[in-house]
Amino acid sequence: MAKKDPTDMSVEEKLKTLYQLQMTLSAIDEKRALRGELPLEVQDLEDEIAGLKTRIEKIEAEIADFESAVKMRRGEIADAKASVERYQTQLNEVKNNREYDTLTKEIEFQSLEIELCEKKINEALVRIEERKGDLVRNNELMQERESILKEKKEELDEIMQETKEEEEKLKNKAKDLESKIEERLLNSFKRIRKNARNGLGLVYVQRDACGGCFNKIPPQRQLDIKIHKKVIVCEYCGRILIDPELAGVKADGTVDEKPKRKRAIRKTVKKEAEE
Repeated sequence: MAKKDPTDMSVEEKLKTLYQLQMTLSAIDEKRALRGELPLEVQDLEDEIAGLKTRIEKIEAEIADFESAVKMRRGEIADAKASVERYQTQLNEVKNNREYDTLTKEIEFQSLEIELCEKKINEALVRIEERKGDLVRNNELMQERESILKEKKEELDEIMQETKEEEEKLKNKAKDLESKIEERLLNSFKRIRKNARNGLGLVYVQRDACGGCFNKIPPQRQLDIKIHKKVIVCEYCGRILIDPELAGVKADGTVDEKPKRKRAIRKTVKKEAEE
């Protein structure tokens, strides 16, 4: 049997298909809601751990730089001490005051160099100890975050495993329903649904009001909705409106379908009431 062209469907058929799509997408939203904030928490933890790794690498590089500087200063001290010893030896062999003064100044200069290098070494050693303390704290923090991340991932994987099969079925059903709806109407529905806080792009009339924003609908507009001659949207929230009878909903808000569907519809009604 040839597939019916979406553009050849009556308005009533379009609305029925859209309502089925809305119910299917709402069911998918419920499955995803079970995950709560877990996906965001996992992402935040992964970002934090990545930041900690970068920080640890930077601290390790700083420690290596300080240790290299200490090694260099110690080499300079050794050279300066060797120079002092050499000058001290030469002092014993000077022949005039001019040579004596020159050697004395060199010894004094090298002594000052030694003092300066020792000061720099002490400062660097203090900084090394500080950065090592920072390194320990950041490593401990990263281990803690990695432990929490592992728990969160396991929890998320467990939830996703429980809902994956059913969610896939719902996605396939939604895809099939979308193929039956003309592109222009489907795009409008998706745009409305995206902007709706509760994800409802199509709602049925409840007590003479929009089932999404609960603003009153004029009698003439309600009549237009009941005769299914054109697609009507709420003039306040922009949601597509459908006659409760066409949606299979009784006047009291219950669903005139199989018993197993009642709970799902009531959940939807409850979600709409919370909007």
